[in-house]
Amino acid sequence: MLIRRPADILPSEITDPAHYRSRRQFMTQASALTLAAALPASVTHAAAGSLGPLAASPLSTTEPPTSRRAVTSYNNFYELGTDKADPAENTFRLKPAPWQLRVEGLVNKPRTFGIDDLLKLAPLEERIYRMRCVEGWSMVIPWAGFPLAALLRQVEPQGSARYVEFVSHYDRATMTRGVLDWPYVEGLRLDEAQHPLTLLAVGLFGEALPVQNGAPIRLVVPWKYGFKGAKSIVAIRLVEKQPLTAWMKAGPSEYGFYANVNPEVDHPRWSQATERRIGEFAKRKTLPFNGYANQVASLYGGMDLRRYF
Repeated sequence: MLIRRPADILPSEITDPAHYRSRRQFMTQASALTLAAALPASVTHAAAGSLGPLAASPLSTTEPPTSRRAVTSYNNFYELGTDKADPAENTFRLKPAPWQLRVEGLVNKPRTFGIDDLLKLAPLEERIYRMRCVEGWSMVIPWAGFPLAALLRQVEPQGSARYVEFVSHYDRATMTRGVLDWPYVEGLRLDEAQHPLTLLAVGLFGEALPVQNGAPIRLVVPWKYGFKGAKSIVAIRLVEKQPLTAWMKAGPSEYGFYANVNPEVDHPRWSQATERRIGEFAKRKTLPFNGYANQVASLYGGMDLRRYF
């Protein structure tokens, strides 16, 4: 059997989701769209539709975005399948509405947010970010969302809070079993979480976030490898001790807590010195912190980034 590395797959080889979606998926999505037509846009945000006017962000890169087809059909979302095409094919396994997000732990004002509540926290911005996968491929994605810091301000972190833990939705009845210790858990240091670049995304390409990309709300941290971006988040916890994340449990020698993009520290199975941008044939050099060093390198002053990888 021929096994091909993700970095070797060209955009022309990515099957358009329209060609492989099952009839069951089509009917499920059609039902969601019918419901969406009868409800307010904020309530049906996760089902479909435009997000309306978005503020342009000065934090965006000027690089052209990767094609929408690639962004929405070539995904890592293991709860929906381990092949890159699986998440787009298995969207019926996750229902993004209705949705609630709990924020708890070391906060003065723990609270549960609905999607309507989240959309009112701050104006939605379009932020075009470079994104880098630990497997060696990269994209440029126009996210829509708001700073995670805006959410954290609402709950008032306590002085003892040092880390933020993110828990993704998991349904044993419909989602992948095995592979990882579910549910998916990720984490950031509190100062990383409060950094202006750290985004809670609710959309891309000006529309509501598709299921395969982490609907209805996901984390985006552009200077870190993609696995840090917890998808379909149901809980955010502020804690004192560093969370044990899903990939750290699965492979502690391969997946560190910080996961900062670093061309000088290779993954045991992939070089991080170069990357292949989806839509390009030639490889390019990987930039420290994925090109965001000017904004975030100061967060790690004095740290040995080989040890804290």
